[in-house]
Parts: sequence; structure tokens; C-alpha cells
Amino acid sequence: MTNTTPSRSRRPLALVTGASGGIGEEIARELAANGHDVVLVARSTAKLDALAEDLRVRHHVTTHVLALDLTAPDSPARLVEHLAGRDLHVDVLVNNAGFATYGEFHTSDLGGQLQMIGLNVTTLVELTHRLLPGMLERRSGRVLNVASTAAFMPGPLMATYYATKAFVLSFGEALAEELRGSGVTVTTLCPGPVETGFQARANLGESRLLRSGFMRVMDAASVAREGVRATLAGRRVVVTGLMNQVQAISPRFLPRGVVPGVVRRAQARAH
Repeated sequence: MTNTTPSRSRRPLALVTGASGGIGEEIARELAANGHDVVLVARSTAKLDALAEDLRVRHHVTTHVLALDLTAPDSPARLVEHLAGRDLHVDVLVNNAGFATYGEFHTSDLGGQLQMIGLNVTTLVELTHRLLPGMLERRSGRVLNVASTAAFMPGPLMATYYATKAFVLSFGEALAEELRGSGVTVTTLCPGPVETGFQARANLGESRLLRSGFMRVMDAASVAREGVRATLAGRRVVVTGLMNQVQAISPRFLPRGVVPGVVRRAQARAH
């Protein structure tokens, strides 16, 4: 880990995973603008260093960089060891790192599916479990878990991804209730399509849902702004954008057996 400003700070400290781009980068920017020092975690050292320098100059905060592959099973333990070795106490944990793949489950690479579960679920749970005790001891802290509107329904052609986000939502809501009155809050952020490299990596560009224009693709900065605002206010769940809010509640009004077919037709490749 590199520390671009070595002096100690009394500002609250936020740890952001997946901070090298997209929503994670914008959340880090928003938190820094709100007076938080930041620990930036992702695989790309160059991108993290550039972001850290920009935040330090622009907002006069302390920035820490840790280039780490969070898909590695031992990565959460290594990350927390780095923090402890530098006497850094996390006040805001942002579990943003994650990815998706597109296609029928039985033809997908099993290793990739298991890696997705590991990053989207296991890493999130382990980091939360390792950092919560310190927050509870201080009776102050915030956890922001980035889920998706995918959390509200099953997702044929992206079955594993939708299931991981359903876990994140359920986990976050349950944990928020467990921690009620403790001084620590848990917020689950559920964006729809966002202008990042996420869709390209998942090979989603040809799906009917995105090509139809029905779903408005939000910019990452707007999503981050809503997410950070909700986190600092202690809200439990935030769905960004009016159409995404409609999408999130619509499965409640349909027979359960109908929803997978609706989602599959929306996500099938446009011809």
C-alpha cells in the first residue's frame, strides 16, 4: 500500500473496493468531496495512483492505494492486515468490486462463475465481517454494499450474477436490522444500467433491454452521489432512477412463474 500523503489525519476514513473506474471511482470522488480520507483498492496500480493524486490535490484529503486482486481467496485478510499494520481504522466500508457474465449457465465457464460468486459475495461478506467489530466498538460506522436492480428478480442468461446481487440485498437488509441502534448502518445501493465498462465486460451490449432504449443508462457520478448521500444518512436501500424503481417493484405484481420469462426476453440478444 502506498500513502500519497503521509501525515496522520482526523478525518473519517473510507475504504472503496473496485475504485479504479466506474461507480467505485465516483464513490471515492464523492466521499473525498465530503471530507473523507480514502483507501483505494483495485488491481490497477496506475489508475489508483492517478485517482489518489487527483483526490489529494482537489480535496486535500489523505489517500492510500492498495493494488490487490480481490478475487484471490486470501485478499480480504491481506487487505485488513495492511490496514492494521498502518493503524488505519475504517469508518466507511464500500463493497463495490464485482463483475458479471452473460450467456446460458450450462455453457459458461465454471471457473468464471465461481470467481464471480467469490468476488460479488464471499469477499463482500468477509470484508464486512472483519471490519464491523471495530466500527461497533467505536459505535460509529457506515457500510455501503453495491448491489443492482438485478437483486429484485431472477435473471436468465445472467443467472449467477442476479443471484449474487439478490444475496447482497438480502444480506444488507438483514444486517442493517441487526445493527439497529448500534451507531453502525448498512446501505444497499441498487443501480440499473450505468455508463461504465461493466456492460462491455459482461458482453451485454446486444441485449434487447439495452438496445431498446427503454432503460435509461445513468452516469456513474449520479449513481455514486445518490449512494453516498443515502449512506451518510443511514438509509437501508436506495434504488437509483425512477424507471429502475419501477423495475424493482414490478415483480411483486406479477405471478412468480412469469417473471423469469419476462427477464429472459428482455435480456435476449436483439436480432
